[in-house]
Amino acid sequence: MLPFALAGVAAFAVALLVTWLAGAPDHWVEITFAGLIWGIPGTLTMVVHDRGRKHRRVLTHPEFTVTG
Repeated sequence: MLPFALAGVAAFAVALLVTWLAGAPDHWVEITFAGLIWGIPGTLTMVVHDRGRKHRRVLTHPEFTVTG
């Protein structure tokens, strides 16, 4: 799930840059900034979640082997 979180943060970063450079209403810039800021803890949450994914899968699917 980490790639989706990173893509979301990147999309908000691009949207922030575009709205800021285009002179969009301040409210739009604030919304994209908030999305970028809220995406950072979401991304960190996905890092922690994905860290234990392989080990949780071994518990539910014994035929799955952990490599690396």
